[in-house]
Amino acid sequence: MKDGFIKVAAVTLKVRVADVEFNILKVNELIHELNEKRVRLAVFPELTITGYTCGDLFFQEALIERSMSALDALLKMTADTKVIAVVGLPFSYRGKLYNTAAVIYGGKLLGLIPKSYLPNYNEFYEKRYFTPAFSENSEIMFQSEKVAFGKNLLFACEEVPGFRFAVEICEDLWAPISPSVGHTLNGATIIVNLSASNEVVGKADYRRLLVSATSGRLNCGYIYADAGKGESTTDMVFAGHNLIAENGGILAESKLFSESYIISEIDVKKLENERRKNSSFEAKSSSEYKVISFHMEAEETELTRTFSKLPFLPAEKEERDLHCRDILAMQSNALTKRIEHISAKSLVIGLSGGLDSCLALLVSVMAMKLLGRNTQDILAVTMPCFGTSDRTRRNAEELATELGVTFRNIDIKDSVLSHFKDIGQKKDCYDVTYENAQARERTQVLMDLANQRGGIVIGTGDLSEMALGWSTYNGDHMSMYGVNCSVPKTLIRYMVEFYAEHETENEAVKAVLADILATPISPELLPGETISQKTEEIVGPYELHDFFLYYVVRFGFSAKKVLRIAKIAFEGVYEEETIRKWLKDFYRRFFNSQFKRSCVPDGPKVGSVSLSPRGDWRMPSDACYRIWMEELEDN
Repeated sequence: MKDGFIKVAAVTLKVRVADVEFNILKVNELIHELNEKRVRLAVFPELTITGYTCGDLFFQEALIERSMSALDALLKMTADTKVIAVVGLPFSYRGKLYNTAAVIYGGKLLGLIPKSYLPNYNEFYEKRYFTPAFSENSEIMFQSEKVAFGKNLLFACEEVPGFRFAVEICEDLWAPISPSVGHTLNGATIIVNLSASNEVVGKADYRRLLVSATSGRLNCGYIYADAGKGESTTDMVFAGHNLIAENGGILAESKLFSESYIISEIDVKKLENERRKNSSFEAKSSSEYKVISFHMEAEETELTRTFSKLPFLPAEKEERDLHCRDILAMQSNALTKRIEHISAKSLVIGLSGGLDSCLALLVSVMAMKLLGRNTQDILAVTMPCFGTSDRTRRNAEELATELGVTFRNIDIKDSVLSHFKDIGQKKDCYDVTYENAQARERTQVLMDLANQRGGIVIGTGDLSEMALGWSTYNGDHMSMYGVNCSVPKTLIRYMVEFYAEHETENEAVKAVLADILATPISPELLPGETISQKTEEIVGPYELHDFFLYYVVRFGFSAKKVLRIAKIAFEGVYEEETIRKWLKDFYRRFFNSQFKRSCVPDGPKVGSVSLSPRGDWRMPSDACYRIWMEELEDN
């Protein structure tokens, strides 16, 4: 439960219809099994204790009374566990029968929640037996204690403030305005659903979409436990389709017709961070709701959920290709708007032979084609200096030629040496001035060429470089429109691969793109005929920095939490101390480089993370990163 991770389960068990004793023994067995797995919130199907398909047996006094005594027995049997279990049963109150969920924990009944929406169409006829939940909460007597009874109950953990859950039952999820809307606006971070949703062709896809979309729309975790084997097949079949979702994503899902449970961990701190940023999520504190507190030790949660090493990329190739196609479309269409608005006669790009400038050129070519303009209106300029390798220079020229853009080679060595003479810089002093003078000279050349041609300079810098400040202020830091500004380094590689595979049939273009992809990332600012500087040896692996960037900016995770999940994601790749070292470096660079981000050029946001000072990220340039470093020292 530390770091906000709550281990949860959605359970399907093989019931016997109307065999209450058999069913509670099975529930008890599963609760103890889940307790051994350190699950802290387990959800069972609708009407667990009796089975959903009892039909007119629900009118039988024996079944109703036996259900209540079974609940009492179940409380005693599970009193020694640390699992909050939510089980379904019929409950009689004031002469009416209700389809309810019982929240049990530590031998106590914390609350009873009646179903709000009763389906009475097609194969469903619940109104024949049950009464919908009434609007106000009430109380019942159980085990000589008062117990809350009503649809508006919130269950809150005292030790983990973000752990607050509420209940809805099956059809409640399908309703136009589901109870979960009110539950989440009043503070529930997790919604549990006890369901008996029969299976028909295509329904599983819709159910999955509904659960996923609800968790995303309400910034919540959602646990959906479905009835399965053992239910009557007189007219229906139940497949036990269990789902655990979080903020729009599916964390775990069962196979249809499996008798089992699924387990994952819902991150309530992540959900709270999402709500803090979402101004449309209007928190309420309605008097209609009753908060029921419980105590649970905030222990370390062993994580079973996985974390991708590349969070900016979908895992599956088909989805990743669609991702790349969409981003290329966003970049190129954004650029067409800028070209049309200012009536730009040309685009000017500094082409280094590396990945970033390669992608910027590809986007520029796509933009010109969208506008029906000649790609010769693009000027690609390579500007070799002291550290430029033959490989990158050759690749730059070949790519420009094969794409049909205008190409120029402008050697800037003499200009830089003249500048060194002007400022008294020794030409064999390989310091930051030596490196930055080259970057600034290149920018001056590009800006002046753009003036000559009535055009604009297209920026090539990416999101990762912006986060780390890995750019020369008023050098490659500056342009007139930055098409790569919200594309991280780890994604750029896949986008270039996608272009080569799907966007061109030119074999020469494919070949040069393959060589660019195989070229080490380097600023090429120090002397040498081959690449002597390798960026990742200086600033650290980009796959680590992009991972840090995603969870720090997108979700606001603490430093110790980022370290924790990075150790899981990169297990077997990097040792903990290596991750810790580069995470410290990330924070140092991120905070110290904000002044560069405060004045970056315009550029399109294409993903969930952006560092534009006009859009997603507003940060003082002189903020202190001490508390983040202290977290890493104390961890």
